[in-house]
This record gives sequence, structure tokens and C-alpha cells, in this order.
Amino acid sequence: MIIVGEKINVTTRRLGQAMKDRDPKPIEDMAREQEKNGATYLDINIGPASKDGPELMEWLVKTVQDVVDLPLSLDTTNAAAIDAGLAVHKGKALINSASGAPDRMHSMLELAGKYESNVIGLTMTEKGIPRDANERMVIAYDIIMAAAEHNVPVENIFLDPLILPVSVAQNQAMEGIESVKMFKQLNDPAPKTIVGLSNISNNKKTPDLTKKILDRVYLIMLVEAGLDAAIMDPLDEELVETARSLPQELSSRINELEQDPILSRAVKIFQNEILYADSFVD
Repeated sequence: MIIVGEKINVTTRRLGQAMKDRDPKPIEDMAREQEKNGATYLDINIGPASKDGPELMEWLVKTVQDVVDLPLSLDTTNAAAIDAGLAVHKGKALINSASGAPDRMHSMLELAGKYESNVIGLTMTEKGIPRDANERMVIAYDIIMAAAEHNVPVENIFLDPLILPVSVAQNQAMEGIESVKMFKQLNDPAPKTIVGLSNISNNKKTPDLTKKILDRVYLIMLVEAGLDAAIMDPLDEELVETARSLPQELSSRINELEQDPILSRAVKIFQNEILYADSFVD
């Protein structure tokens, strides 16, 4: 499956400072490390970047692609910064992201058509994240219809159901999985699907071991539903090993979930059969 490395992010102290100072070394080191560990794309997250977004994105794209031979996911809400990054990008980039909010949807899809790039479609609108898979499906349909207006083929679209932390929205775990199943029925050929995997375990109080188990189990369940790609941590070796085995070894991975008592407990949590607690691994 497609692994999008998530580690080059303005919100991390060291890399955020490196971006501010235009210091290439920490960014180059992280890019090389993610490539070495199996990433197939690298996400370049500069946040809103309202002040110097275009210049920063152009600098980052050149900096990263000078040291790794990977396509990049350009991650910002600043359309001008996306445009600047796409203009210097080598190969076929991934825009992260369009959404169902009309202004953002059309501005990002216009860029995807202009540069013939891939694009993530977040199934949310200006009203927020939908309540269930059916509402996500409606937004996904709108994105695909709008993409056609901008000459973006369905094969270039990655639909994202938007995953919420299981610790605060346990019932949403299965809505994400059901959304992936439904997205695959939208068109022939089907659009690709993607998630921000670490969102499922995102809680500062959650122990690292618990996070690792949640991410790995949820990834297997999502791939069973038809997931194609995940924005995830390539430095988590066990998670990457799991991702690289999928979907080819899906049946054995599912069997592992059924046989291992801790992993099967995680499955029941995602299925909302038992209440989530950080201590479920104990």
C-alpha cells in the first residue's frame, strides 16, 4: 500500500524552527530517514502559512527533492503555496487537500487539473466533519463531480473520510471504515482512499504502546475495507512492516487480529462492542 510519511511538519519544534530559519539539514535528515524506512510519498506540512507560504513551500520542495527521489504531498490550506510548490515539484505530486467546502474544493481541484497532480478530497465542509458514512458519501460524490469540471480524473483522487480519535469519538471508528467501503462504490474505476492514520490514537495521554496497537489494528481493518494509502509514521517499524505486507497478506493479518487477545480487544473497541480505555492492553 501507499505510505505517506508524516514527519516533516511545521508543528514539530525542531522542524518548525528549521523551516523558519530555512535550515535544510534537519529537514533533509528527516526526509532521508523516512525514505529509508519505506515511505512512498513525503508529506510537507507548513500549516496555514499565511505570511510567506509560497516561498516556504517552494524552498521545502526543492530542499527535500534534492536529497530523496520521492513524490511529495503538499500540505497546507494556502492555495498560493500549493501552486508555488507544484511549479517546482519533480514528478506527480499529491495535493493535501481539497474538501467539500466550495472555495477550497474548487481552488485545489483547479490546481490539480492545472498540474495533473493527485489530490486528497477531505469529506468535510465548512460545517465540519459529518456524523456518519452516508453524509461523508454525499460530500465525496460532490468532490468527484467537481473534479470532472476541472479535468481531474477519478484515478487522481484520494478520498479521506477523516478519522477521529477513538478516545473521544469511539463510534466514529466504524463510520470511517464504512466510508472507505462506500467510496469504492462511487465510480468505475474507483477513487483511491486515504486516511490520516495516527488520528485514531491521537491523545497526549495515551501511552505509546497503546497508540502503536491502535494504529496497527485500525490499519488492517481499513485495508480490509479497501484502503489504498495512509499518512502515517514511517519510523514505527512494526507499523511499516504491517503496511508493506498489505493487502497481499491481508488474510493472515486478519487471522492475527482474531487470535491475539489484545489485538482482538482493539477490534472490539473499534466496533464499539466494549468501551475504550488506555489500559485495554494491560
